[in-house]
Amino acid sequence: MTFEELVALVRSGNTLAVHTDSRLVQEGDVFVAVKGTEFDGHDFIDQALANGARYIVCQRRLQPARGCTSNELMTVDDSTEAAAILAQAAHGNPASQLTNLAVTGTNGKTTVAFLVRSCIQQAGHKCGLIGTVIYDTCSGRSYPAPLTTPDYLEIAAKQEEMVKNGAKYMVIEASSHALSQNRLAQVRFKAAAFTNLAGDHLDYHKTKEEYLAAKTRLFSALPPDATAVLNRQSPEADQIAGQTGARLLWYAIDEKADLVAHIESMGTSGTVFTLKYGNQTSIVRTPLLGLYNVSNCLTAAGLCLAAGFNLDTIAAGLSALKAIPGRLEKIDGADFSIIVDFAHTDDALKNVLATLRPLCRGKLRVVFGCGGDRDKTKRPRMARVAEELADFVIVTSDNSRTENADDIIRDIVAGFNKIDTKIIEPDRKRAIELAIQAAEKEDVVLIAGKGHETYQIIGKQKFHFSDREIAEECIGRRR
Repeated sequence: MTFEELVALVRSGNTLAVHTDSRLVQEGDVFVAVKGTEFDGHDFIDQALANGARYIVCQRRLQPARGCTSNELMTVDDSTEAAAILAQAAHGNPASQLTNLAVTGTNGKTTVAFLVRSCIQQAGHKCGLIGTVIYDTCSGRSYPAPLTTPDYLEIAAKQEEMVKNGAKYMVIEASSHALSQNRLAQVRFKAAAFTNLAGDHLDYHKTKEEYLAAKTRLFSALPPDATAVLNRQSPEADQIAGQTGARLLWYAIDEKADLVAHIESMGTSGTVFTLKYGNQTSIVRTPLLGLYNVSNCLTAAGLCLAAGFNLDTIAAGLSALKAIPGRLEKIDGADFSIIVDFAHTDDALKNVLATLRPLCRGKLRVVFGCGGDRDKTKRPRMARVAEELADFVIVTSDNSRTENADDIIRDIVAGFNKIDTKIIEPDRKRAIELAIQAAEKEDVVLIAGKGHETYQIIGKQKFHFSDREIAEECIGRRR
């Protein structure tokens, strides 16, 4: 059998299951051997056969494996691409039935995705969403997201659900890991957007150049009739523009671009700005705070313009979104403010603190840590940002994973220039309690790093932990 014949067989509704994890294979299934970052699927072909796999697709030319005839073993040039083709075929090619939109960048992806969905819903359409916080397949409920961008098998399955639930559009957060691993293969995008690039994920990509190259893959794969929505105020966007054959749509705040935002007012209740595209203008009144959220609104507006929506509908959709889980999320119930935010890079932390600084009439307090088994270079940079923009800093743990929490904290503390502005408290719950107990009227307490997450990973175990829940308990005790 050829690979093309296998695709036809899978597409025919033969109910053949496709797997890249040999442990999931059952009698008669298809196993695709994909080389991952930690494991190589080719090493598990025998296990897949032992579990009953009938068809094996691999990239390395192998001798027929035990119990596998030449008709059942197919060699392809790219098994990742093959897995994506088979995944789409198994689910009725749902990607071709959706207008697919993507956003990538270090910061802002989740906010942009939620804003895009809001705009499309404002136009009266259903829009599926795959991102850091949720997977929304338009069923009336959403799934907590285990990964920012899942693999091709999960994407195809979720897209099938979207189509069955009446969705015509999908917006997806494209992580650099997913792009480097080609997880978005076989999804044709109508438009893709770039927000910004800051120091992160260098544990995986090794250099900033490799990190940007991974982001750029999304745009170099765009067809000529697609649109690349690029941030004029991000210097890396010029390099991306030179690597895509798609149409370009540039956006900026108060600078010359195709799509421009002019700030009218900004305060604790939100931001008002004029959205200008060509000869059209429309007013946006968003409760989202900060210049960086205006930039996120522009990113979402550019994607929606590329998808064919008019400016007034887009402005109404941007204005309609009231909050995003774990993104500058305010917790009520005190005479001071508590903000929970996902900021886990120095650039993101700087943006959030710079936004809160002019809005804070008292002291600005921040609690943060850094994740283990992740980019170590950002740890001292986050300390410098916190020291520069906050009045009081509490350094604590985050998801330490397999690293020692004290070692991570030492890496962070190395970035401080002063010793009298910080408290070290490795117990994250206790750190949050200390910040809230010390807060006075009109102070702002920022709890950064975990945002929407409801867990903490220590070692290889995941424990229930919610910054929001801890903060609410502390407020309750203060009453």
